[in-house]
Amino acid sequence: MGELDQPRLNLQIDEEATLAARAAWLYFAGGQTQGEIAEKLNVPNTKAHRLIARASRDGLIRVFVEGPIAGCVAFEEQLKAKFGLGHCEVVPNIDDGILPLRTLGMAGARYLRNVLDRALHGIIGVGHGRTLAAAIDFLPSSPAPHVKFVSLLGGLTRRFAANPYDVIHRLSERTGSEAYLLPVPFFANSVGDKAVLLSQFGIADVVALARQASLHLVGIGEVDNQGFITSAGMVSTSEIEDVARAGALGEVLGSFFDDQGRQVPTDLSARALAPDIELLRGRELVAIAGGRNKMKAIRAVLRSGLLTGLITDESTARQLTGEEPGVEPGSKNGGNAASA
Repeated sequence: MGELDQPRLNLQIDEEATLAARAAWLYFAGGQTQGEIAEKLNVPNTKAHRLIARASRDGLIRVFVEGPIAGCVAFEEQLKAKFGLGHCEVVPNIDDGILPLRTLGMAGARYLRNVLDRALHGIIGVGHGRTLAAAIDFLPSSPAPHVKFVSLLGGLTRRFAANPYDVIHRLSERTGSEAYLLPVPFFANSVGDKAVLLSQFGIADVVALARQASLHLVGIGEVDNQGFITSAGMVSTSEIEDVARAGALGEVLGSFFDDQGRQVPTDLSARALAPDIELLRGRELVAIAGGRNKMKAIRAVLRSGLLTGLITDESTARQLTGEEPGVEPGSKNGGNAASA
């Protein structure tokens, strides 16, 4: 085994231990059936049985179920009730800070691997960004020839440079699946340019395929100069400042939302080469997001009611549920749009 393979194997073992502890909590403390656990954890029934057996065999119940994992499951239930989510996963932080990429990357990779194992989706639409890129970095080789991945938004910067956080090609490498890229900028120069680009041969086909996706995996962006879409060269500093002045705090697929979850119409979102976000309402839309700087952005998008699922870290969950003081909008530590 090579030097690069051993750490990835250890990560996979640690993820399985965490999943076994979660299954044990749901089974022994929550009184749920193996079928219910399989549905909640997004794994096959046979794997749910193996996870429960492993938790008992390895003594994970006492170590994890009575400790942090039980707390994470409690946060999941609170977030589902508070924001109307059908699916939520909260994982203990193994790193912290402004953006806990290792924690979120491992959680996102485990979720995606379980989705692929269950083979419920033939077409999966994906966004891009630092968190989704981290999830693909942690994804072990997971052959999934039955799945097609399609980009939900343009993958180039304003200068037509490659987006360093575009995940489509890496997904194809890890899964052996067909993957379809939108070789256009995230935002067109004008609404007219957007119409011309979307009508081009090939691009229109990718857009049509994206409309058929049964699962959409996205990130959530903050509206400030440190956010992904600005730092990656998708928009200019002045453009994002205009959006912030309009009251926007969070971004998903090029659409912007205020602190009450209302969509903020802007010239920028009108130029986004991405699906009309309202057309995705009611469809399976799962975000992988967390971190101190994204609190207002995540809350804004959650309040929109668009998300059906959220994968996040324990620190973020504490703030979203109000367990950690000073986090609600208007609180002393709330800050302004530029620090969302």
